[in-house]
Amino acid sequence: MKNKPAIEVITSVPAKPSKLVVWGRLFWLFIKINVLTTSGPASVGLLYKEAVGELMTESEFIEAVGFSNVLPGSEALKLAMFVGYAAGGIPGTVAALLGSILPPTIIMLAVAAAIQRVQGEAWMQGFIKGLAPAVAMLIAVVAWQIFRSESTKNIKTRALVIAGLSAIAFWFNIPSPLVLLGAGILGVILFR
Repeated sequence: MKNKPAIEVITSVPAKPSKLVVWGRLFWLFIKINVLTTSGPASVGLLYKEAVGELMTESEFIEAVGFSNVLPGSEALKLAMFVGYAAGGIPGTVAALLGSILPPTIIMLAVAAAIQRVQGEAWMQGFIKGLAPAVAMLIAVVAWQIFRSESTKNIKTRALVIAGLSAIAFWFNIPSPLVLLGAGILGVILFR
């Protein structure tokens, strides 16, 4: 009679998950990311932790982040498409995109429904009237910070000329893209 070894070594490789399981993981992963983070840069860390090793390699993940930063559009959706495709092909892309789109869509529909119900209420009118000056002030503060950062402590007359001409253009209802284009051209001429 042969003696059995006390420890049996398992040499089999773990089975690769089925495509349906991968698609389900992608869908759940992007649902989780879009519920737990604000997307964009905040989601990259969580996506790395959840996807690398499970659904894709680290080099594939680095490529995904690189491409999502270079191409135009929503970083979160580009990242979802790349990760989805790398892990599960075209159906993986669809699963990842559905997981990315569903949470914000449901939240926005719920907010829109709630606003629709209280739209005519007197307190809502007051709330909106209270928001308007705060939003205007936030825009003005950000604009001032951008303006100051570009002109290094002392404001140059040329910058004030462009700001004044832009204000006049807006006063005459000239479309914003044309005002920005004109300001850029003036900047090239005045700041040589």
